[in-house]
Amino acid sequence: MQRAIIVRGRLADSRHIELDEPVDEMQGDVEITLRPASRAERETGESIFDFIKSLPPGRRSKEDIDAQLAEERASWGDR
Repeated sequence: MQRAIIVRGRLADSRHIELDEPVDEMQGDVEITLRPASRAERETGESIFDFIKSLPPGRRSKEDIDAQLAEERASWGDR
């Protein structure tokens, strides 16, 4: 299976692309697929990962989460 790397950038002109970060993992010929970047991320400049990192930590205990998982699994029966 071929590996894909997604890097944001902008089309500088009809033949040149400026990337927002360097790509060191690939060399040689590549195939480029272009699609418009989502407006929401471009407007805020924040990725979903940055947003999640900014959220406060949860308040549930490990025991509470384990009990909920055990209850859910028990409801499955013999599946």
